[in-house]
Amino acid sequence: MDAFRAKDAAGRLNYRKDGLLTVVAQDVLTGEVLMVAYANREAVEKTLTTGLMHYWSTSRNRLWLKGETSGNYQLVREVFVDCDGDALLAKVQQIGVACHLGRKSCFHRNIREAGGV
Repeated sequence: MDAFRAKDAAGRLNYRKDGLLTVVAQDVLTGEVLMVAYANREAVEKTLTTGLMHYWSTSRNRLWLKGETSGNYQLVREVFVDCDGDALLAKVQQIGVACHLGRKSCFHRNIREAGGV
């Protein structure tokens, strides 16, 4: 998407008071939920213009290109916005693993199993 359209699309979203919205990353091939993170307007614009997932790191308080240090990039295939305009579903092609613990998905612990939490 060109920068003008990306800026327009990002500007139509409903960000929280802290300037963020929730982003769910889903494997485009399997439908598996890979991770949940946050994005600000800049992250949304960069995601739409580059085709690579960008997030806002709440722990580092800065823009974060997924895979910039690990090489585990997320290639954007489709992005959907929810009915309230305050959350995104990004269907991605995951390169490597999504979880910083080395797992394909951040959702690998079953809460009903011992040690799940």
